Amino acid sequence: MTTVTILDDYQGVALSSADWSAVRDRAEIVSIADHIDDADRLADRLASSEIIVAMRERTAFPASLLGRLPLLKLLVTTGMRNAAIDVPAARAMGVTVCGTAGGGRAVPELTLGMMIALTRHIAEEDAAVRAGRWQHTIGPQLGGRTLGVLGLGRIGIPVARLAQAFDMSVIAWSPNLTAERASEHGVLAVGKDELFDRADIVTIHMPLSDRSTGLVGRDELRLLGASGYLVNTSRGPIVDEQALIDALRGGEIAGAALDVYDVEPLPAGHPLRTAQNTLLLPHIGYVTTQAYARFFADAAEDITAYLDGKPIRELTD
Repeated sequence: MTTVTILDDYQGVALSSADWSAVRDRAEIVSIADHIDDADRLADRLASSEIIVAMRERTAFPASLLGRLPLLKLLVTTGMRNAAIDVPAARAMGVTVCGTAGGGRAVPELTLGMMIALTRHIAEEDAAVRAGRWQHTIGPQLGGRTLGVLGLGRIGIPVARLAQAFDMSVIAWSPNLTAERASEHGVLAVGKDELFDRADIVTIHMPLSDRSTGLVGRDELRLLGASGYLVNTSRGPIVDEQALIDALRGGEIAGAALDVYDVEPLPAGHPLRTAQNTLLLPHIGYVTTQAYARFFADAAEDITAYLDGKPIRELTD
């Protein structure tokens, strides 16, 4: 019987989030909750799998790993983009790669929540109350502040709209953003340096690429300044991690809220774990019951369509 392996099911909810009955009739489904970061262990664990379901970019599939999975025929990723999969290599090896619908408004909602939690010290005050203390921090409200959106696209636009509902002024920069396109959303297009210089909070919503890696470095953080906050729910390497750690340690920025990191899960002993004025989340921007229901329902549909010889939602690059 065909073996289907679902990877990185951290919460153990993949099989309860959707109806897998059509797949169960034709295959054995195995769900793995723990993250396997050792290449040899991963290759051994997946050696008997003909179909693999990957949750976003939690596990990378470079050509070197794909070449060690001779039985693999179908690789399904949640979402329609996954920079961690070498799609051309997969295609060359005869592996079909398919995707699913996206996560809706989950990331924009979390982004605004992170802004409030960071600036108003919500996690810190919660811990203080539990420890018997009372009201010892103070922070700014969002209303009247300027939000800088780095990447006014599929995620950045709804983030801008939510921020405007909080009475924030919104400025934005993207490599190809025009003043006309920004104004359609009530946003002012500015240069990248101007964005970091003017914004009280900068939020990142750009895909990871060779051009965006390290896009936010020491110079940008200095422009953001000692009263500025950084929020990243996009991809860790867009920010120079060491530059960010140094800026936090030196008080060069007021704080940072992070949902993404260079290495995930964030390693034990990582300096960000003890950095002051930070809010650290475990890459949960897309992790909602609604998003998971959509992801896994589409993954099951991808699998049955493939088994019927009619693959759907194939990734091309």
